Amino acid sequence: MTLAQDILNRNRRALAKGISAIENDPVQRRKLLKALGPHTGRAHVVGITGSPGAGKSSLVNQLTGSIRKSGRTVGVLAVDPTSPFSGGALLGDRIRMQDHLSDFGVFVRSMGSRGSFGGLARATKDAIQLLDAFGTDVILVETVGVGQLELDVMYAVDTTVLVLTPGAGDLIQTLKAGIMEIADIFVVNKADLDGANGVAMDVEGLLALEPEKAWRPPILLTTTRDVAGYDALDQTLTDHHRHLSCHGRMEQKRIARVQREIVDIAVARIRNIVENSLSEPGIGPDLVRQVTDRRMDAYTAAEQILDALPHLTDNNF
Repeated sequence: MTLAQDILNRNRRALAKGISAIENDPVQRRKLLKALGPHTGRAHVVGITGSPGAGKSSLVNQLTGSIRKSGRTVGVLAVDPTSPFSGGALLGDRIRMQDHLSDFGVFVRSMGSRGSFGGLARATKDAIQLLDAFGTDVILVETVGVGQLELDVMYAVDTTVLVLTPGAGDLIQTLKAGIMEIADIFVVNKADLDGANGVAMDVEGLLALEPEKAWRPPILLTTTRDVAGYDALDQTLTDHHRHLSCHGRMEQKRIARVQREIVDIAVARIRNIVENSLSEPGIGPDLVRQVTDRRMDAYTAAEQILDALPHLTDNNF
């Protein structure tokens, strides 16, 4: 039986092996995604983002427990900084998910960001599809936490949760540069600390300046001492999923996601081809030397390489 079929049959070991394959084996990755693609599109994909230290991992742990109360299955992709030596996840956020180790309705995988400045590597987006095909009801994607740059998540998920904490510095600085616009739900975590209500009021004030929308992002307060806050977050996630489905927004978001995904894959392949061409005798080195010697400008050199693309081959898709 093939690996793809094992994943469709909900074999957890096959799922883990499949995610490793999409991280490390381009050929196997293409085969898996081609086979599993028709079986995706059913999961509710949720992105959990925010600055480092906001308590995202603890929140995901508690939220998973709330989701499991209804019997829904949960997949967690915890994106960590990449090790400069192994290329794998550096922190291993699975240590914060100990409460669910014996729960076969929960699958947790740490993945490295692999240098992605937007917080999500290509493999993470592909792993979402594997979890979806596996039959997971809710997929939680916890991003690495890189502040204002971390916008990739909004293009990979259905619902984006932005986690804030009291005492984390200037709120306006935290929310500027587009980070506020990506949030479908705001969560003020560690709400038992002083200043939590103030953060919620500040966000409410900023939201009041925004144009009226069909979905107004709610602001929730959570703390590990009160499970009710995570139950409320689970219900709000369900409400947002229902809102997207009822207003046709789910289809719009997924079309936009697929368009961006196709562009990203195509650009990555072209980049590989161009980089490889720069080392090919008679093509790249000569152009590089001409630009270095100021006998040609870089734009002209790039145009010549692009003109030659149909004659170049590359297997690292």
